[in-house]
Amino acid sequence: MILLDTDHVTVLLFRGHSQHKDLVSRLQMAGDTLGVTVVSFEEQSRGWLAEIARQRKIHDLVPLYQRLTELVEFYSSWEIVPFTPAAADIFAGLKKQKIKVGTQDLKIASVALANNATLLSANLVDFERIPGLRVEDWLYA
Repeated sequence: MILLDTDHVTVLLFRGHSQHKDLVSRLQMAGDTLGVTVVSFEEQSRGWLAEIARQRKIHDLVPLYQRLTELVEFYSSWEIVPFTPAAADIFAGLKKQKIKVGTQDLKIASVALANNATLLSANLVDFERIPGLRVEDWLYA
């Protein structure tokens, strides 16, 4: 299984991104099950919901709700890999090791480890600190 980190998902969401076409091609040739984590969905949803909450003018909400709708539609076309009890156990173990990686990234890594998946991320600096995690950058490497 190949899981996409939030940065790779963002490139897929924005068709105008300079790496979009190349990433789509590589994913089509991957020959493996592709998925996204529920943690990535959480991160992106929180971002759009926060932006919506900041707006004071009703018409300013229109494009933001459109982007939120597009986000839901995008994720609904993917296998969303859950944060399971096994992932929670792995997360707890990583926290005990005091690995200097952000909480959301540790959750994503825990999901990848629990599913024996390769994680695609442009954030190799942080993710390579996590023992046993297979991580590759298909955007900039």
